[in-house]
Amino acid sequence: MEAILAATNWLCDMDGVLIRDNSKIPGADRFLERLTETGRSFLVLTNNSLLTPEEHADRLATMGLKVPAELVWTAAVATAQFIHSQRPDGSAYVIGERSMHQALHDVGYREDDVKPDYVALGESPDLSIAEVATAIRLIERGSRFVATNPEPTGPSQDGPLPGVGAVAAMIERATGVAPYFVGKPNPMMIRDALRRLEAHSTNAVLIGDRMDTDILSGTEAGLPTILVLSGVTTFDEIEGYAYRPSKVVGSVADLVDVLD
Repeated sequence: MEAILAATNWLCDMDGVLIRDNSKIPGADRFLERLTETGRSFLVLTNNSLLTPEEHADRLATMGLKVPAELVWTAAVATAQFIHSQRPDGSAYVIGERSMHQALHDVGYREDDVKPDYVALGESPDLSIAEVATAIRLIERGSRFVATNPEPTGPSQDGPLPGVGAVAAMIERATGVAPYFVGKPNPMMIRDALRRLEAHSTNAVLIGDRMDTDILSGTEAGLPTILVLSGVTTFDEIEGYAYRPSKVVGSVADLVDVLD
């Protein structure tokens, strides 16, 4: 445990780790303050592609969590970075909120609904069948298919909404083309985050609340992992996975007094 806590670079999931149900998890503010006080670098990682890093930072601030936008690494940003690394200065048909469009614009991509290099799928509560139909036709004509994250549902005040994974499955069923998911559990998102911190896996730790995304991606990227039970995973569920977190704690509040 001491070796894990000695890491100077921390990758922290957001939902279930720092916040839950539009409020901060008790002790999350002190945890982030403690990371800074002890000279540790950190990034907040999230598969949530609905908001831009700036919007996430503003939302966290309303809950009492001070996280600058440059320390928020979203699946939308990671997807845009991946696309740009594969085909610089290309074009994409983008399905998603402003965050997706901005992320692609920021890497120099232009939007194209006729013959794009990529169909890029992110979260959207207002997804239309017309958008899905356009994506299907473009992929059938040869556009490459990428998506931010594989979760089948997303949260809303009225209950679950179809997530990126569900919409991607619909498009895949229609085209026979599987998407490339860039976000967790793809370890690429973790490795990109480490590069952003100019860090190495030997001196970093990932903390998350989901075995199937956070802990899996950290494990595959070669990082020690800490699972918090303040999100969706219960202690009893851990035994059902072939891989295990390096450490299990109730919440980030349990880490405040042991970071030095």
